[in-house]
Amino acid sequence: MKKRIGILTSGGDCPGLNATIRGVAKALYQRMGDSVEIIGIANGYSGLINGEWRVMQPHEFSGILTVGGTILGTKRTPFKLMRVIGEDKVDKVAAMKKNYAEMKLDCLLTLGGNGTHKTANLLSEEGLNIIGLPKTIDNDIYGTDVTFGFHTAVDIATDVIDRIHTTAGSHSRVMVVEIMGNKAGWLTLYAGIAGGADIILIPELPYSIDNVCRAVEARGKEGKNFSIVAVAEGVYDTVEARMKKKERAAKRTEAGEITATSRIARQIEEKTGLETRVCVPGHMQRGGSPSAYDRVLATQFGVHAAKLVEAEQYGVTVAMKNRRTTENVLSEIAGKSRLVPPDHAMLSVARRMGICLG
Repeated sequence: MKKRIGILTSGGDCPGLNATIRGVAKALYQRMGDSVEIIGIANGYSGLINGEWRVMQPHEFSGILTVGGTILGTKRTPFKLMRVIGEDKVDKVAAMKKNYAEMKLDCLLTLGGNGTHKTANLLSEEGLNIIGLPKTIDNDIYGTDVTFGFHTAVDIATDVIDRIHTTAGSHSRVMVVEIMGNKAGWLTLYAGIAGGADIILIPELPYSIDNVCRAVEARGKEGKNFSIVAVAEGVYDTVEARMKKKERAAKRTEAGEITATSRIARQIEEKTGLETRVCVPGHMQRGGSPSAYDRVLATQFGVHAAKLVEAEQYGVTVAMKNRRTTENVLSEIAGKSRLVPPDHAMLSVARRMGICLG
């Protein structure tokens, strides 16, 4: 009797999803041959809810190691809505359990970030055999040192900062580069250091605009005619840090500020008199082919997931700890985020390099 393995990718896409899918499939076929069948579920949990799936063939997993995005398609299905029955009258959890049974799955592999892992844990608690795989360019999944997609995004964001240097210097401008990262600053911190940013602002360290402006002006006194400010999209200042989320949103709406980045740029220009521009690379950071590092990491994760399938070890998610591929219990990591701690070594590196952290 064949073992049937379902795979879905959920949430935002990122480089390395296809490489991970490939790693899982090839390792399963190598070890189990014709006794395994892989079921591709379209568009994440939405496909699991609506019964959008098909049996995949071995050849479909060839030639996708270098391909960005996901061959399965993905969609955001918020965890907070999973137990909410909307206008369509669909009980999402019941529908997922029903379709899991109809597909005759022995287990389901879920590739995604924090929200994906919370839903994966929910399904595990409902009695389904689940194995998670951690993807996100934010690198903020608890219990793993790294997620696939992160290093590629660092490379892309670093390239953006590299290219901004020449135009900033040519026009004697302050360039404010908005990097993805709503709650965690890993991507901005690493890309900022790698790209030679002069100021790095991350959500974990509320900033003072006066400190930022002093850093810009200090560079001018040193004869530097430009400054690069790397800003995580989710940053907030020391005043906002004392507010609740809704209060912060209301304050920004009242001030007509669309993003924290645009406000920072406006304030720098007003306080220093220096011409300031904003650069938003946006979804480019999630696009394109995975880096060599992420191809290797994704393959490692995929192979380890296949090993867990073979051992019938469920209710876990793959992780990398101290350069060793391992796994975490889903219930112990779901709903937790891995943020940049205040004593992290990379913050010390930044400070010792003279980088202003706000």
